[in-house]
Amino acid sequence: MQQSGSGITSAIEAYFDLMYNADDSQFPAVFHELCQVHGMRDGKLMAWSASEFRQLVGSRPSPASMGSPREEKILRVDEIAPDMAAAKVRVRIGQTRFLDNLIFHQLDGKWLVTAKGFHVEEILPAGE
Repeated sequence: MQQSGSGITSAIEAYFDLMYNADDSQFPAVFHELCQVHGMRDGKLMAWSASEFRQLVGSRPSPASMGSPREEKILRVDEIAPDMAAAKVRVRIGQTRFLDNLIFHQLDGKWLVTAKGFHVEEILPAGE
């Protein structure tokens, strides 16, 4: 079985690209169709299926189209098993900086996000 190493890094880079460009055609290459996304927004636990999250991503203007700065960083990657890994990343979407915890599974040789937990780290002032 393939080691995660650069495969996970490539999968995380594809995630960053999707979050910045909001290119719907790339969603299936990043998220598994059974993925669950959850996190706190305005004091409430939010949860979406992969299809609901795909609609959410596609319904907002992309950070690229708004000319938002691109900020992203891989903070940690843990290889849990030969076909499972976890990544903690920081990503900015518009004026919101998120900490995301991503669970990846390798399916048919491709690393896909199967769970995403997010935390709103900071809301940046307009123009920043």
